[in-house]
Amino acid sequence: MGPSPPTAYRSRKKRRPEQSTSTGTVILDSSKTQKPAFPLVAFFWPAKGTNTSQWITLPVILIWMLGRIGWLIEPEWFRLYLSRGTDDAGLKVFMRATVVVSEFLIYIPGAVLCVRQLARLHNINAWESSIALTALLMQPATILIDHGHFQYNTVMLGFTLAAIASMLAGRPLWSCVFFVGALGFKQMALFYALAVAAYLAGICFSPRLDVPRLLAIAIVTLASFAVLFLPLLIGTAYDTYRNVPLPSDATIPPLLSSLPWQTSEKAWYYPYLIQLAQAIHRIFPFSRGLFEDKVANLWCAIHTSGLHKLHNYDSALLSRAALGLTLASITPPCALLFFLPKKAMIPYAFAATAWGFFLCSYQVHEKNVLLPLLPMTLLLATDGGMKAATRAWVGFANLLACWTLFPLLVKDQLRIPYFVLTGLWAWFMGLPPLSFKAYTVSGEEGGLSIVSKVLHLGVYATMVAWHVVEAWVPPPNDKPDLWVVANVCLGAAGFGLCYLWCLWRLVEESGLLSGKGPAKRGGEVSKKKQ
Repeated sequence: MGPSPPTAYRSRKKRRPEQSTSTGTVILDSSKTQKPAFPLVAFFWPAKGTNTSQWITLPVILIWMLGRIGWLIEPEWFRLYLSRGTDDAGLKVFMRATVVVSEFLIYIPGAVLCVRQLARLHNINAWESSIALTALLMQPATILIDHGHFQYNTVMLGFTLAAIASMLAGRPLWSCVFFVGALGFKQMALFYALAVAAYLAGICFSPRLDVPRLLAIAIVTLASFAVLFLPLLIGTAYDTYRNVPLPSDATIPPLLSSLPWQTSEKAWYYPYLIQLAQAIHRIFPFSRGLFEDKVANLWCAIHTSGLHKLHNYDSALLSRAALGLTLASITPPCALLFFLPKKAMIPYAFAATAWGFFLCSYQVHEKNVLLPLLPMTLLLATDGGMKAATRAWVGFANLLACWTLFPLLVKDQLRIPYFVLTGLWAWFMGLPPLSFKAYTVSGEEGGLSIVSKVLHLGVYATMVAWHVVEAWVPPPNDKPDLWVVANVCLGAAGFGLCYLWCLWRLVEESGLLSGKGPAKRGGEVSKKKQ
């Protein structure tokens, strides 16, 4: 049985008391000087007076740092609790600017490094690699979500790109550091976690056991996590020393309350234990449900289409079902990458694994589609990436993803940016509905098969028709979400095709079908003439 809900941290040393004012500041009794009430301990707990936390979608340390920087510009923007709901124009400019700056600092360098490593690995010329880099940086879904819907996903994606680039460069220890950074920034990077683990473990066991490398990877990973949590622990120690309380409505994290022993609030380690337990609880948000809003994955399609209503089942049962189906979908690509750790297989394995998570896992949001899109778009920088078949599949996934995001984008009044960005990207890549160049090439010349062409063009035609109907035909009164449900069902089916294509291409790249056998350590691909 766990302890009662905490009310405050117990300091080990007596200090002069601090008083909280109604203006969101803390006043020291001795000097009456003011400082912002911005305690680090508050960030992993739901916002005051609400059942959910809007802040937890970003790393606690980043929020704290941005709050400190913003407080230097305008303190009223970041008064703890009191600033909630602020609609100041200057604050909006500051927030949007932080997204742009973070993208230039992390995402763009990561993209450049990753595309450069792929180009070297596959002997891709500078022109084709430049096109691939442009397509990656101009991904409409990423721009619409991060700069329209306002997110910081490119930071997590940038760390992931740096991790992939390190794998391709033969620097697994750096890949551990960068991927831990991606995980720490946004837990959505867990979509890639098993693929990363499969490759790093694979290069330790294939072609022979390499114990020093295995130990080095384990030590660097643990050290990276320790550094990641260190600011939180230091902040907890500082706030404990100042006797800063947790939010008054804070409850015991489920992980801590389920411990088989009772933890005393007076124990010196209690503040650190409860913060770590709450952090883990927020990283795995099982309490938020199977899916959020209407997202184009398997569970939402089954539920909203009326095929089977999932709200009749216990959340624990649904979480186990999601876990089982997710493991079934990601085991094939991860197993291939573990037993045949070829560098050329990394983008395919990452894409297939991320698609498996997106389609089948628990608590999926619309923006999670950015995760499989990233490694799939990287395929443009691989051998044959600019051929019609690969270009068509990569473009199909990106444009379909943007289309499934449309109901979310409408809420943010992003109709015009949606049509402009997707149209420009489709024209740049020679894809429907503005160009059909990728679909005029025959299969013998590197184009799609007849079946793939029919499927793609059928989906594109349905997407265009859906936009016309959504704009001009109101849904029935008894089915107000009919058009959104149709969007979800078609999107889930299309993403299922993308998963199968990535998995099939991974099998082809592994050499199993051609009988090439296991790869050499590091998985170097053979050099080809340009």
